[in-house]
Amino acid sequence: MTAAAAKGPASYFPSIEKKYGRPIAEWKQIIRSSGLTRHMELVGMLKTEHGLGHGHANALVAHTLAEGL
Repeated sequence: MTAAAAKGPASYFPSIEKKYGRPIAEWKQIIRSSGLTRHMELVGMLKTEHGLGHGHANALVAHTLAEGL
């Protein structure tokens, strides 16, 4: 998947993988196994526990929630 081909939150995925060194599937598993369900709680968890920036955390959470927890 290239950034040019991806739309919406997924357009951040290549830079997330490059910057934080984990595949998107792993980030989604972290989100799903957190026990949290609210968007901003999940964003906060990724930011405080894993050091993600707000935009990257928001993109991961939005995409994951759209797929269903």
